[in-house]
Amino acid sequence: MKKKDCSLTSFAWLSIGAALFTMALKTVAYLVTGSVGLLSDALESLVNLAGALMALAMLRIAALPADDNHAYGHTKAEYFASGVEGTLILLAAVSIAVAATQRLITPKPLEQIGLGLAVSVAAALVNLFVAFILLRAGKVYHSITLEANAHHLLTDVWTSAGVLLGVGAVKLTGWDRLDPLVAIIVAANIVRTGMQIVGKSVHGLMDTAIPPEDLEIVRTTLEKYTRSGIDYHALRTRQSGSRKFVSFHVLTPGAWTIDQGHRLVEKIEADIRRALPNVTVFTHLEPLSDPASWADLHLDRVEEDSDPAAPPGDQQPPT
Repeated sequence: MKKKDCSLTSFAWLSIGAALFTMALKTVAYLVTGSVGLLSDALESLVNLAGALMALAMLRIAALPADDNHAYGHTKAEYFASGVEGTLILLAAVSIAVAATQRLITPKPLEQIGLGLAVSVAAALVNLFVAFILLRAGKVYHSITLEANAHHLLTDVWTSAGVLLGVGAVKLTGWDRLDPLVAIIVAANIVRTGMQIVGKSVHGLMDTAIPPEDLEIVRTTLEKYTRSGIDYHALRTRQSGSRKFVSFHVLTPGAWTIDQGHRLVEKIEADIRRALPNVTVFTHLEPLSDPASWADLHLDRVEEDSDPAAPPGDQQPPT
């Protein structure tokens, strides 16, 4: 396994450790207070643990090299991690809502609120610290899995803040139903987060284009060459986990030799790789003067009638 891949899995192990530690803290907080809000917080930490374990497994798979059956690598495995995590979040939200509804119908006074709040605050701070580490690592290593895990932990922090607010409100007002009401709000927030994570996973599996800012980097690099009489078209991109794929056709004067064209596309590909990390570039060389070069702008090639006897020099691109 490469050094970078080892680094990614080490961050996943950090997330697993944080999930276990915070789950233990929040469970203690629930046991000493009886707060269903704190119980909901502990259940979400269980989801964090499941998501972190899934992230570890998928990061290991994503790091595998390309093979005969997976010629483009295994980087899409990262989307399965976020998809499973999003589904687990939705299931946890349902469990929280059911428990909160029961407590709303039959309220129960809370106990040792001060101790419970202190333990829950400690758990939230641990999650906040780990989330910032994972978020930075996700951006540095371009890992969608680590970024999703970090955002989930940050959501957990805000969820904890909401639960603490509810428990504190019970302590101040004495109205026990505030606790399950806050838990229901927490469940709604968790549903929103789960839907967002699942949505991102679906987009990734559907070969969504690279982010607009990355696409602009590719276009800017290519525009430097168009000023020298070179053209390009059929630019297509897709994101696959941390890996980006870019393909396009390069059009050069028909009189160029194969060697000239090859040196050009090698230079263009190298420029894009320097400007955009973790990118794989595919190019196709075509002559500017051949109408066939302009019939493949779309994914499905448009076949046009042409006179095969006409000399190449007599053929012109459409205007």
